[in-house]
Amino acid sequence: MLAITAYGHPTLKKVGEEIDKDYPELQKLIEDMFETMYNSRGVGLAAQQINRAIRLFVIDATPYGEEHDIALNFKKVFINPKITDFYGEEWEMEEGCLSVPGINEYVKRPSKIKMTYQDEDFNTHEEEFEGIIARIIQHEYDHIEGKLFVERIPQIRKMLIKRKLNDISIGKHPADYKMIYPKKKIKR
Repeated sequence: MLAITAYGHPTLKKVGEEIDKDYPELQKLIEDMFETMYNSRGVGLAAQQINRAIRLFVIDATPYGEEHDIALNFKKVFINPKITDFYGEEWEMEEGCLSVPGINEYVKRPSKIKMTYQDEDFNTHEEEFEGIIARIIQHEYDHIEGKLFVERIPQIRKMLIKRKLNDISIGKHPADYKMIYPKKKIKR
């Protein structure tokens, strides 16, 4: 299992670089990302969250399958993705993030997206996604663009969680998975 970069880590602010099929040990990295995501109880994981500033994320939306049929068995690898259009009605939903453990906030996002990406075999796809799938993709896409969901919440909410965010960055707000902290971890 790979360590998750915690809020405040500089890699989380980096825009990912495109990769090609010669990226070192790519298939193992993808397998390790899925394993890390499952062991951390996530539904998506971007490379920035494992301390790599590349354009890669993985998703398995199956946990949302009971509420959203389109999420059942939706498992994909997205390499060098580019969202080309955001559209549809904006809807608000509570989001969380493995890099920001213990904090969930409501975020508004468009209900539909159009994007191009490559799969793990570097086949290029152009697809449209909607609903919960579009939301998960947009959350992970933000990561490869150097953004976190907490940057999308109202300023007043950011002020209210500022202390918690700082605690996460110094390891004071524990997660039950391995993390990399940007600042010195506090001993307990």
